[in-house]
Amino acid sequence: MELPAPLKAAIDQILEGVPLADLQRQSEMLTKRYRAEVRDGRLHMADALAVKAYLAARMPATYAAVRASMDALAEAIPDFSPRTMLDIGAGPGTALWAAEDCFSGIESATLFEASKPVREMGERLTKNRIGAAATWTDGDITIQTRDLLPADLVTICYVLDEIAPANLPKLIDNLWRLTKSVLLIVEPGTPAGWRRILVAREQLIALGAYVAAPCPHQELCPLIEPDWCHFSRRVARSKLHRLTKGADVPWEDEKYIFLAVSREPSPAYEARILAPPRTGSGKVTLKLCQSNGMAIEKMLTKRDGEAFKKARKLDWGDAF
Repeated sequence: MELPAPLKAAIDQILEGVPLADLQRQSEMLTKRYRAEVRDGRLHMADALAVKAYLAARMPATYAAVRASMDALAEAIPDFSPRTMLDIGAGPGTALWAAEDCFSGIESATLFEASKPVREMGERLTKNRIGAAATWTDGDITIQTRDLLPADLVTICYVLDEIAPANLPKLIDNLWRLTKSVLLIVEPGTPAGWRRILVAREQLIALGAYVAAPCPHQELCPLIEPDWCHFSRRVARSKLHRLTKGADVPWEDEKYIFLAVSREPSPAYEARILAPPRTGSGKVTLKLCQSNGMAIEKMLTKRDGEAFKKARKLDWGDAF
């Protein structure tokens, strides 16, 4: 997956002339903070150079994970067509770009972001390049969401890991209060990210939400640690992306986990594929989370006819 062409062109223009050594240094600092899940009261991107490093090194992968999550949401609720959007912890507008690409007809979007340099960069990236009327606002997302208006689609992506666990219940309550139709949460595809999704999932179901994706059920997650639920999306790297990260290969695999919940029940599907399918001569084995709340491995062979042919075309994360 690649960034939309207008976004990629805007990023290339912003990064032109920025010393590579500065991008590399800032990228390494960002990566360390993200991986350590640092909560020290400081913003991850507190100045313009840190934001530029994010654009070069992290935005393509974040975009890919959010866009893939929205694909699953759109598949689960085919008639979902949001007109309004609210993005909490919006960064430079990554989720808005993904929503514009996935859903047609978004008319207005409110982007809530605490960092002034990030907001300024987001405004620069989106101005005259997207169809939705974008309004940027700031504040502490754990205590200052009361003045925000509800939206058809509410998103919070790669943000829960920055919130103190004690503040998550109130934040989840506020997110659901602001959701007219669908709430989408995306987190890193780590065991810790999965656990945060499980906590939010349990709370949202108790509030009356219906799980649309990725789970095909409302039951407890059937996976037991050290196993955990997550997915992967391959991301194309530009030359600058590779140089900033000190990488050799022209791609990377972004691991992510997400949760989409709705105000209304969504059409049912049988299962979700939880791992890369294992193929062999005349057979394919799928790890499935089923609509009955159970996780199984299912082998299909040529004797299964059309079901086998369809299974051979499916991938990790697809509905079955």
